[in-house]
Amino acid sequence: MNWYEATNINEVDSPALLIYPDRVAQNIATMIKWVGGDASRLVPHVKTHKTSEIIQMQLAAGIERFKCATIAELEMCLTAGANWVLMTYQLTGPKIDRFIRLVQLFPNARISSLVDNLQSAKVLAAAFEKQGLKGETYLDINNGFNRTGLLLDEYTFPVYQEISAIKSLELKGLHIYDGHIRNNEVEQRTQQSNQFFEPVYSLMGQITAAGFPEPEIITGGSPTFTPAAMRKNFYCSPGTTLLWDWGYSKTVPELPVQWAAVLLTRIISKPKPGYITTDLGHKSVGSENPIDKRVLFLNLSDYTIKMQSEEHLVAEVKDWDKLEVGDVLYGIPYHVCPTVALYDTANIIRDNKWVEDWSVIARKRKITI
Repeated sequence: MNWYEATNINEVDSPALLIYPDRVAQNIATMIKWVGGDASRLVPHVKTHKTSEIIQMQLAAGIERFKCATIAELEMCLTAGANWVLMTYQLTGPKIDRFIRLVQLFPNARISSLVDNLQSAKVLAAAFEKQGLKGETYLDINNGFNRTGLLLDEYTFPVYQEISAIKSLELKGLHIYDGHIRNNEVEQRTQQSNQFFEPVYSLMGQITAAGFPEPEIITGGSPTFTPAAMRKNFYCSPGTTLLWDWGYSKTVPELPVQWAAVLLTRIISKPKPGYITTDLGHKSVGSENPIDKRVLFLNLSDYTIKMQSEEHLVAEVKDWDKLEVGDVLYGIPYHVCPTVALYDTANIIRDNKWVEDWSVIARKRKITI
């Protein structure tokens, strides 16, 4: 029997998300090994799995720091037992009050967020000061991705100085996500990452030369986990490595992590010769990529995905006569993070058997706060 199959799969409705904890545990062990066995260097992102159980698996393995992107993910981390969480998002509007409420509810935890400009830092500081608190923050740096962050130029260090002087904030260091570096050749990816990091080292030198404490550096998502792991004093923050997916297995082939999340779908129609329709629609798999980059079926060969709508996925297949309505297909999502966010629960498979469900609790925009 293949690793992904379940003997009692007829007890699981489709479409469904399947997670394999044994493979997750192996991926956690690989992540720790990749940073030289020092679990304290890892700050894995929780956006990929959004489950308390996987956080607890990481805590049991010695990982103590986590990254998140939403207030719900932050609350999940804290209630799961994490005592160090960085929300890698610049807070605006009601998010600031929700964030501070969690800081108040978990006074023994280190809870931080990002800023990338002086005005946002002042707004955040004012909110903390109003509550008689001091907030922790990291300066978000744009070193080429151009999504968020302060550009690395002659103004970066002055902004760092000004934020450091704000009384109600404690600036802990720098956050740098170089997710734009995705060359599938590890040598070229490493060279590009190192090149983009040269100005970061220059900024670090300015910071320490001015008498500030050495900044903590948090970097290295899944695409650049390999070069980040080589920077001994930096924290690494991969997330997709916990579940892995079809896309990253092609982009980052050197990482010996395993697929640990699978999509279950069933054939619901054979509308014409050579064509099958499954129940894996847009609402069941991340669909932001072209149609040929949605799902990789593990137990179907010689197929081409032709069309997808909200509840349907149509494929042209070679062995049409051998397939029947009701047949089960297992597939690896091209992008697992948005795919997981489409499911309320994950069906847990152990030893080729469905055994229980886990709540994908942080897919919510709000848990309690």
